[in-house]
Amino acid sequence: MIGTLIELQRLKSLDRTGWVLRGLPPGTESVASHSFGVGVTVMFLADRLVAGGTHVDIARLLRMALLHDWAEARIGDMPRTGTRYFGQEARRDAELKAFADIVEGTALNEIYVELFDDYEQRATLEARLVKAADVIDLLVQVLALERAGYRGLDEFWEVTGAMDFRLDGVAHDLVSEMIDHLLTARADVLARNI
Repeated sequence: MIGTLIELQRLKSLDRTGWVLRGLPPGTESVASHSFGVGVTVMFLADRLVAGGTHVDIARLLRMALLHDWAEARIGDMPRTGTRYFGQEARRDAELKAFADIVEGTALNEIYVELFDDYEQRATLEARLVKAADVIDLLVQVLALERAGYRGLDEFWEVTGAMDFRLDGVAHDLVSEMIDHLLTARADVLARNI
C-alpha cells in the first residue's frame, strides 16, 4: 500500500490540464484538489437525497469519488480535446489499465477496480452521482475563476447544454437545481463585468 500511496501523491501537484491549456497559472487546480471538491459535492448531494428518503450507499459513493481520477497519476490529466485524437475507447482502456496497475497489490484491489469500472460505466446511482459531482465541481471552479477576473472559459459551460447523468426523480431534480444555481451565479458575474 505504501507504494500506491507514494504514487498517488503525484495527484497533489498534477495540474488540471484544462486550466494549463487556457493559460492559467500553474497551481490553479490540482487533480487532488478537484477530487476533494468532487467528494464534498457528492457528500452534499447524498445527504440531501438520504434526508428525502432515497437510499444511497454513502461509503461506496465516497470511495468512488476519492478514486475516480487515480489513473491520472500514471497517464496524466487528459483534456476533453485529447479524446478527439485518441478516441473515447482508447482513453477508457488506458485509464482502466493504469488504474488496475496502480491498485495492484493493495488489499482491496478487486473492489477498487470494480468501483472504478462502475464509475466509468455509470451503472449505479452512486456512479451517476459522482459523475454529476465531477461536473458540478468543474463548474464551481470555473465560476470561482471568472469571479477572480479570468475570461475565455465559456467552453467549460457548454457541458450544461448536453448533460445526461442518467439520473431520475429527486436526484435529477437536485442536480438540475444545483446547475441552475451555478448558471445564475455566472450570469451575475458576467452582468457585473459588462
